[in-house]
Amino acid sequence: MIEVLRGGQVESVHTGHAVICGPDGEIVAAWGDPSAVIYPRSSCKMLQALPLLESGAADALTPAHLALACASHSGGAIHTDLAGRWLADLGLSEGDLLCGCQEPSDRSARNGLIRSDAAPCQLHNNCSGKHVGFLMLNQRLGGGADYVDPAHPVQRAILQAFEDITQEASPWFGIDGCSAPNFATSVTGLARAMASFAAADSEGNARERAAVRLHRAMAAHPDLVAGQGRACTDLMRAMDGQAAIKFGAEAVYVAILPGQKLGIALKIVDGGVRAAEAAITALLIRAGVLDAAHPAALARLGGEMRNWRGISVGQIRTAAGFA
Repeated sequence: MIEVLRGGQVESVHTGHAVICGPDGEIVAAWGDPSAVIYPRSSCKMLQALPLLESGAADALTPAHLALACASHSGGAIHTDLAGRWLADLGLSEGDLLCGCQEPSDRSARNGLIRSDAAPCQLHNNCSGKHVGFLMLNQRLGGGADYVDPAHPVQRAILQAFEDITQEASPWFGIDGCSAPNFATSVTGLARAMASFAAADSEGNARERAAVRLHRAMAAHPDLVAGQGRACTDLMRAMDGQAAIKFGAEAVYVAILPGQKLGIALKIVDGGVRAAEAAITALLIRAGVLDAAHPAALARLGGEMRNWRGISVGQIRTAAGFA
């Protein structure tokens, strides 16, 4: 899919799988193996949030809350403050989370912790918003404290929604970095789910209304979905609300394109983040929602790679036959 050039010669290559699905779940375009089974990792957080909205528990939540529920955030103040207030509104505290402590990638937050000799907490975890959503759903379902247990009512509800919207039985699961189960599906199943989000009607059934609320919230709050300088945030800003995109660990990316009623999913086989960012950029350009000349696009595909002295040394580009 992606080639890295230096001195005019190909230095590295990244292979992968990608699928674009239409509103009826049909494959519009595909590269690699569309049937490859993958862990979607954090790219599927909007699927994991569906039961929260469908339960009615989230009726009063703002778009900012919903964006945070779908986020893999940088642990900046805008993320941790909102997550903390949301927890407090539920009558809960940071200790009720089960995502684990994580050093923030947000530079200001990280430097602030270092200067104050403070340790990061679970609110800094990039999945803390998703976990607050889990806790909110758990209050509605009346489950126990171990809401990340695969047998817990929260996770059973998520699995049912996941299999419904991917239209596939999940063959297995793994435990994600935040301790929640991550259900496997094919690249096509993941793209089909994104197309379902893209084609959803705000006046439709409960699932469609939930899907619309979630992808609109992501597009409206790209800063909450990731953070300053992150690809999800920069590319969504560049598209000015035309699409919602989401990264998942080990080089997974998805996109929801409501204007075209298309869903995109991709996986870079070697887990290379630079290639995943380049590949989703290429597919967004192909779909007509991202300007190839926008600085956010050029920073990830087609622009010059520069060394520490600012000298142009190479380029990341799509390989022949991709996008």
